[in-house]
Amino acid sequence: MTLARRSNSGSDEKRQAILDAAAEVFMTLGFSGASLDDISDHYGATKGIIYYHFRNKTYLFFAVLHRAMVLTQEAIEPPSKGPGSAAQRLYEMAKAHTHLMMNHLAYLRVSGLGAQLHMSGRTSESEREQMREITRMRDENEAIYLRVINEGVESGEFRVVNSRIAVKSLLGALNWTSRWYRPYEGESQADRDKLAREIAAFSVHAFLPSTTWNLDEQ
Repeated sequence: MTLARRSNSGSDEKRQAILDAAAEVFMTLGFSGASLDDISDHYGATKGIIYYHFRNKTYLFFAVLHRAMVLTQEAIEPPSKGPGSAAQRLYEMAKAHTHLMMNHLAYLRVSGLGAQLHMSGRTSESEREQMREITRMRDENEAIYLRVINEGVESGEFRVVNSRIAVKSLLGALNWTSRWYRPYEGESQADRDKLAREIAAFSVHAFLPSTTWNLDEQ
């Protein structure tokens, strides 16, 4: 099963525009509530155009999830391999991840719906196959964070943690941004950057050694 039908040369932009429209509709109406009519209306074209690129609503939904995973990797992988200490790289990753949430809010919020659909059990074998692929991509993105956290622990920059648990707490905090964030009228890029820096600093400080107190002794 592939996520989309073979497209003609030069149709990538149109396919991307359909995905953008679908992400917005799925974010607003959910998977069950959304229809291809809703998506075609939001896109501003007939359903035939959508069917040319995607077989049905489910294929389109998984294409949106796939796009969310690709966007996440493109945001966090470059800073993970950049210069600087593990703390500096984790800061840049978390900042880029937060900007991703704000700039592609619909995709990242819909990715949460994908997990809910998977957990509901109301899926076919081909759909479960696609969900396994999305899960594999999600795990690869998690592994990027895990590598940097482990490097920080090994170098002594970060306190000793169970990194496999800590990374899930970190990603839970970062990904939750897509649930509570709402752009407001007049919001500037500087406003977004300030928010991203605050969340990134919070993320890094969670791993820094404490020199003043120990929770285990309270």
